[in-house]
Amino acid sequence: MAEASVQTFWDHLDELRATLIRIGVVTVLFAVGAFMFKDEMFAVILAPRDAGFITYRWLGSLGGILSEMPGDTFSVDLINTQLAQQFIIHMKAAFCVGLLCASPYIIYQLFRFISPALYENERRYAVRIVGSAYVMFIAGMLISYYLIFPLTFRFLGSYQVAGDVTNMISLESYMDTLLMLSFSMGLVFEMPVLSWLLGRMGLLKASAMRRYRKHAIVVILTAAAIITPTSDAFTLAAVSLPMWLLYELSILLVRR
Repeated sequence: MAEASVQTFWDHLDELRATLIRIGVVTVLFAVGAFMFKDEMFAVILAPRDAGFITYRWLGSLGGILSEMPGDTFSVDLINTQLAQQFIIHMKAAFCVGLLCASPYIIYQLFRFISPALYENERRYAVRIVGSAYVMFIAGMLISYYLIFPLTFRFLGSYQVAGDVTNMISLESYMDTLLMLSFSMGLVFEMPVLSWLLGRMGLLKASAMRRYRKHAIVVILTAAAIITPTSDAFTLAAVSLPMWLLYELSILLVRR
């Protein structure tokens, strides 16, 4: 605090500019690296479109529980309908991967810029909140990639209103859905961190969360049905169960 108090506004502005430049350089370097490894990057991104994906193989090994998901015949061919669309999607995917890989460094640089203005106890709380929020966001994205998006794509990619109507899914639609679900689930997994913060501020009580638990379950089931509009109960449970567990974890955190 003493060191920060002697700096002028322009000193802070110069430090912020240097921080943003470092963040931009590192992000671009990671993005260029991801752009160069195109085959490896899209092998991971496009894996859920084929029956060999780990989620489908696991569901297929359950045997008889999911009769409509055999796990050995599912495959969707993606198409491209615009001249430069594949190159644009390649750049967009490389930027997203570069941003994700550089995210620990970005958080460190931003916290390094802000921390001199915080007291010691505020700095400890900030480290807890930022670290927990980052871990939960990454966990939400992984849950989306390995569970929610494959189930959603499996249903929507093979759904037909009539037998003579063939699905032709574009690469752009595939990428937009993947990014949307990953970002949405990352935000959903921030529920415990947000609840803990509101509890520390005295704006949220564990007793109120327990009292309205039934209402919360209805909201969770509705949100799960919107995120993954599949027809079987297992898929709905697979999506809503993590959200319900997050709500129960939030109650424990607020109570503590």
